Amino acid sequence: MAILNILEFPDSRLRTIAKPVVVVDDKVRQLVDDMFETMYEAPGIGLAATQVNVHLRVVVMDLSEDRSEPRVYINPEFEPLTEEMGEYQEGCLSVPEFYENVERPLRVKIKALDRDGKPFELIAEGLLAVCIQHECDHLNGKLFVDYLSTLKRDRIKKKLEKKHRQQA
Repeated sequence: MAILNILEFPDSRLRTIAKPVVVVDDKVRQLVDDMFETMYEAPGIGLAATQVNVHLRVVVMDLSEDRSEPRVYINPEFEPLTEEMGEYQEGCLSVPEFYENVERPLRVKIKALDRDGKPFELIAEGLLAVCIQHECDHLNGKLFVDYLSTLKRDRIKKKLEKKHRQQA
């Protein structure tokens, strides 16, 4: 297993639309393992392959406190099951140290493949619903900062660009 480099906003590679996984093979399962290791090390609760510069539709998540509930979503799709929206404070490993409220549907139906390529469906609400929508956004080249005002987004962009210059 390996810890992968996480791309940070405003890196343009985060805007790449990921391609569907055609076959879930050992290479994809290795990516999943590396993504889990990277996510746990960061630490975070979700990671999309786009964030580690692999443009395949792969997401890993673990919402547990003790890393006991790893979840894999390959080629995930979701549909809202309600028009009711909820606001959650979101953060992102690609937008480190920034947290902002984002409004999303409260309940969604998820369809995906597991790490063995078997299809599954589930109904998600609460943090799981928020997280899957956030990670699917990454696969579509979208970040949570895109839901913010231009002023807030530009402020975050400038602060991260300054941080990157200082680290260079």
